[in-house]
Amino acid sequence: MKHLWQQTHSFPAPVRLLMANQFAINLAFYMLMPYLAAHLAGGLGLAAWAVGLVLGVRNFSQQGMFLIGGTIADRYGYKAPIMAGCLLRTVGFGLLGWVDNLPALIAASAATGFAGALFNPAVRAYLAAEAGERRVDAFATFNVYYQAGMVLGPLVGLALLAADFRLVCTVAAAIFTLLTVLQWRALPARRGEAPGATPGNVLAQWRTVVANRPFLLFALAMTGSYVLTFQVYLALPLAAADVLGDKGTWVTSGLFVVSAAVAVVGQLRLTGWAKRRWTPAQALVRGLTAMGAAFVPLALAPPEAPAAVLTALVLAVVLLAVGGAVVYPFEMDTVVTLSGNRLVATHYGLYNTVSGLGITLGNLTTGALWDFAEHEDALWLTWCSLAATGLACAASVAALARSERLIARAEAPLAPA
Repeated sequence: MKHLWQQTHSFPAPVRLLMANQFAINLAFYMLMPYLAAHLAGGLGLAAWAVGLVLGVRNFSQQGMFLIGGTIADRYGYKAPIMAGCLLRTVGFGLLGWVDNLPALIAASAATGFAGALFNPAVRAYLAAEAGERRVDAFATFNVYYQAGMVLGPLVGLALLAADFRLVCTVAAAIFTLLTVLQWRALPARRGEAPGATPGNVLAQWRTVVANRPFLLFALAMTGSYVLTFQVYLALPLAAADVLGDKGTWVTSGLFVVSAAVAVVGQLRLTGWAKRRWTPAQALVRGLTAMGAAFVPLALAPPEAPAAVLTALVLAVVLLAVGGAVVYPFEMDTVVTLSGNRLVATHYGLYNTVSGLGITLGNLTTGALWDFAEHEDALWLTWCSLAATGLACAASVAALARSERLIARAEAPLAPA
């Protein structure tokens, strides 16, 4: 904790504010979202398809709109979309607790999703610009606050849920209201530093980013890492339920806490250790390899031995968290490097959109493979496929590094309007 405190205070005030901001954003988000489906189905009596629609709209309006959010940030500065996103979350979370008809719930869900698309690319671009040469350290510290919010959010939400779901929504909305005011009063206006960061129109802005071939190849190479990370919500809970039955839910909750706790406790040490020993490309390759290796214990654990499966699940979560902690700050730094420090928020926006699409396709594939493997009594096939995904990501990034496509690109003129 002392190390975190010292590291945080070594950054300029805007960076510290963005870190506190992200902690509060995740605290409010995760105190509500894990319990939304139960409220919609149990409290409001919505059919399962309607619950899926409300949740799906939120995911689509965020993942599908990241590029829009990044574009806005590069054109109008980073502060405005951060404030707008927090304000929109205030409205969306407030509505989720106080409306009971499907159209209003869909509108509220869309608002909460688009809010994330607004402030996520802007926050990361602002952080990168303000941290300068210390981007890797800044993103590592940022991730500690990010994960801490994820850990505490569900616990706070559970305590408030004992009173009423509306109280959960009201408190979450109040947090975003405070954040909106805080950004307005204390966050300096900021734009990308590179000259000519805003082209004549949006299409020219997008053409400039899409024409950045090394960036696109890197985004595609890293997509599998997001599929692997998401297995904490998909394949690992399925494995826990398959072997441990009703106790699987408790095990899943414990795995989620372990994952976030490893990142909170180990992030700064892992980043410092990796910086001293490896180049950024080496850190990415070895972190991705660790993420793929996380699924090997599950492939080897005999399904008829619950203790072995439980041990394998814990090992998988720890390796995923360690690998992800190594990868994240260097990954975020590489996006800035490949952007040439131009249109950084738009690059982050497209990067998140590509990752989101990859998660969707990856989850569909993993789910279908799980059903097939379970039917054939060959669950090892799912784990081996996920391990191979991590190794393929590592090999792809290594190939990009060998071809010198992960170094800063030369300044290029923006695409004509």
